Amino acid sequence: MVAKTAEGTKDLGAQWREEWAAAQKVKAPSLKNSSVFYRNIEEELDLPRKQGLSFPIHLPSHTVDFSTCDVLGMTHTGALREEFLKELDANPNFYMGAGGSRLLDGTTTYQDNFEKELAELMGIESALVVHSGYTANQAIFSTVPRSGDVIVYDELMHATALSGMKIALALDQRPFRHNNVDHFIEVMEGVKESNPLVKAGKRCVIVGVESYYSMDGDICPLKELIEAAKDIFPHGNAQFIVDEAHSFGVCGPEGTGFVREQGLTDEVAVTMVTFTKALGGCGAAILSNNTIRSLLTTQAKMFICSVAPPFTLVASCRAGIRLMRSQKFQEAREYLHDLTVFYLDTLTSHPVYKKANKKGLVDLPVHEDGAWHEVPITHIVPLWIRRNKAALYLAFHLTRDGFNGCNIMFPIVPKGEDRVRLFIHAHNTKEEVKALIDSIAAWLQEMMDIEASGDKNKLPSAARLAFELLEKDKEAIENGKEATENTKPVSKDNSGAKNLMNGISSFKNSGLVNGLKFGELPTRMF
Repeated sequence: MVAKTAEGTKDLGAQWREEWAAAQKVKAPSLKNSSVFYRNIEEELDLPRKQGLSFPIHLPSHTVDFSTCDVLGMTHTGALREEFLKELDANPNFYMGAGGSRLLDGTTTYQDNFEKELAELMGIESALVVHSGYTANQAIFSTVPRSGDVIVYDELMHATALSGMKIALALDQRPFRHNNVDHFIEVMEGVKESNPLVKAGKRCVIVGVESYYSMDGDICPLKELIEAAKDIFPHGNAQFIVDEAHSFGVCGPEGTGFVREQGLTDEVAVTMVTFTKALGGCGAAILSNNTIRSLLTTQAKMFICSVAPPFTLVASCRAGIRLMRSQKFQEAREYLHDLTVFYLDTLTSHPVYKKANKKGLVDLPVHEDGAWHEVPITHIVPLWIRRNKAALYLAFHLTRDGFNGCNIMFPIVPKGEDRVRLFIHAHNTKEEVKALIDSIAAWLQEMMDIEASGDKNKLPSAARLAFELLEKDKEAIENGKEATENTKPVSKDNSGAKNLMNGISSFKNSGLVNGLKFGELPTRMF
């Protein structure tokens, strides 16, 4: 199936494939007479390029959106732009630049007022607005845990949090198995027995979790974790940091998030929310009491050494908050939930999906059949693809059919857990969801047919188109030269694709990329 447009049928994945193929071209061999500085860098970059593992930056296409973070459709529908322009009209004399860091001349009355409004809405003392979730997580996890404290964190915490931990004063850092309350208790008991100061209540355990996990779409058992921590550390020296990047705006009263939905505001020391996901904008906020605010504003280098967020960023955040609290977007949240249930019901009842699932080709990471009617779910609905590199093949197929889905592969996720991550949005329709499922089913059927044929070298049709682009440039890839117009015709036996894919296993088994073993790379990057 190829997407149908007003002009007829159109392969909307052609651009995506071309961008992917271009990203795989090796460059170092053509730089023999260039500076060793650039040549060495290109040699490192060529390692993943040679194996088809280089990640390209894709330009926007006209595909149906099942991938962006614009969950409530504030950007897609133009609602955020309209509300933002109203905010500009209401403040015509706004200061255009940053002015400096927040500790110098960067803080404006407008930003101060917005932070107070946000803090009041969230029921806490302080809201500190920063440029991004990355800045927020780095500031929090590098600064809040103090010397002698212990950091305990879910093993699937976001890479931005892990980045902050790497430069934290608290050197004792212990992961617990993802969303596993029993293992969390085991780790916390281990901290208690091995650290007399923590046991005595003189040092703290800082617990890091996410509300909604971005790769699996599952939900943190926050209440159970907090109750367990209280039992183990009755002095109150176990404190929680919750990353709400994917839940803020989607759940809770007026969209104020998971912590407030669970009634746990007073039990959480720090909450990080972003304006980039459900609110469709940019920026983040650190929610805490004034003690934590003072610590961050005086000791977090990411805050001290950065210029203040400009008016335009803060105004877009303010506009997003107004929309989030409106009746229109309360209805959008309800529709989003219903549409997600519809997707799960329709997909899992499809006969082709059932057959492919039974064969072990595809799975849903956290959902048991029908369980989404009894337990909370999220709009993050990835498909686990249980065949080597097949998640990339499905991404090629979906883009060709007019849908954007993000393929996630090792080392971003653990080995054997390649997936296509899909987001359901409030701006999606049931018709679009049905068409997406039909496209997924068509690909699953094609994969099962290939497996039934016994031909281990055969690629599904959309992936074949992508690898044919590499075959066209085979000489350029091998010799580091640009392919010319006289390149020989495309081979029909997929030898280029086979050679490329055969190299992947040896590349991984070598164990090193830029001096790091694959197993040591962070498993969470998004």
